Amino acid sequence: MPSIRDAVVVGAGPNGLTAAVELARRGFSVELFEAKETVGGGARTEESTLPGFRHDPCSAVHPTGAISPAFNSMPLQEYGLQWLHPELCMANPFPDGTAAVLARSVSETAISLGGRDASTYRRMVEPFLDRFDALAEDFLGMGSWFNGRFPQAPLLLARFGLTALQPLSLLNVRFRDEKARALMAGMGGHVIAPLSTPAMSGAALTFALSAHVAGWPVPRGGSQAISDALAAYLRAEGGQIHTGTEVKRLDELPPARAYVFDTSPRALARIAGLGNAYDAFRYGPSVFKIDYAMDGPVPWTSEAARRAGTVHVGPTAGAINTALKDAVQGRAPERPFLITAQPSLVDDSRAPEGKHVFWAYGHLPNGWEGDATEAVEAQLERFAPGFRDRVLARATAGPPQLAARNANYVGGDFCAGAADGLQLMIRPKLARVPYATAHPAVFLCSSSAPPGPGVHGMSGHHAARAVWRRLRQQH
Repeated sequence: MPSIRDAVVVGAGPNGLTAAVELARRGFSVELFEAKETVGGGARTEESTLPGFRHDPCSAVHPTGAISPAFNSMPLQEYGLQWLHPELCMANPFPDGTAAVLARSVSETAISLGGRDASTYRRMVEPFLDRFDALAEDFLGMGSWFNGRFPQAPLLLARFGLTALQPLSLLNVRFRDEKARALMAGMGGHVIAPLSTPAMSGAALTFALSAHVAGWPVPRGGSQAISDALAAYLRAEGGQIHTGTEVKRLDELPPARAYVFDTSPRALARIAGLGNAYDAFRYGPSVFKIDYAMDGPVPWTSEAARRAGTVHVGPTAGAINTALKDAVQGRAPERPFLITAQPSLVDDSRAPEGKHVFWAYGHLPNGWEGDATEAVEAQLERFAPGFRDRVLARATAGPPQLAARNANYVGGDFCAGAADGLQLMIRPKLARVPYATAHPAVFLCSSSAPPGPGVHGMSGHHAARAVWRRLRQQH
């Protein structure tokens, strides 16, 4: 490596890795430092219960990864990334054994919602399907607007925005029956905010369109495969990676023309000596996460849930909203809204033959210190009687454990900042270029910057664009 690097990246989560790759493949010298012994951040896989059971301690299913313009511009399949698709993307079961279904097919999804809402759902999603690539480039690419690139399809984006900026409670007025409302509420609930929050419809609509265009896949071998593919590609482009190296001060790093941080904004400020620059940045609710080693598949009453890679357990929009409001307002929900995943339905490498791994979390207040295992499993037993009888082992993590595993998850907030109100769109604070800081050589590339949470690498992609514009100006 040269004595002065072009860029040093701190943090080897998906965004830090993506930023490093984007710079290295454009000919810049790049060195990356990660505090943990392995790369991955929120995209890791480990044997946390029993030997042979490979669990994802954070992200597991990747609809935004499958549509990511950043990932899709890279030859990650040449470095081991293989997407696997369950028969159904998602199911929202009801106590009577029926379910609302999110399928690759718009028709199958619409039919599951019932006759009165099928045509409404079609009218909502079909206008965007034919030009979804351009829409995804603009919607996930909002960060590039700060770098001087304007939307490719401004009229399409404006039409999308008319729906996307609505609260989900308003969007759901379009539907007459509970199945469609629950389907949309569950997808919006990934944001972890009450359904009355502006712009939550954008998350729900993006997840729905992602399913119809690219599916909700899991990577073969677990989420670590995404991180490992990015790391291998970075090394192939000449980048260097150092693990087990925690950075506490900027002067601990090699000299470089730019420093790029895949960290929380406050950690960046502390390391780079930026004082209270991000003290106003808010962190959101957390979750209680359980990884299960199972003696067999989850015994869902709903046949559709037994075929879905992701299962939302609410079951109604009202119940989902109550659970989300409780978590946001500082209460542990009595009946949490659960987001669950069943990767071993399509990936036999995740568990011994005949066994399964199961992934589940319910929402909780930031920093909550109790044990929610009973509440989570009571909710699962409502829709999968006999669930506990199939559990071989479990690994639990509440907000303190999540924060200890990943320094970006302050108080256990794995969205790396509250994703509600203006902070959903304006992250980490109002600025012409949100990736830049008061220090001209220091940049932020984590999920705390636009477009926000998710394993898609787009925050890293946009931060890299801001960095290489600066580096070009110096030559």
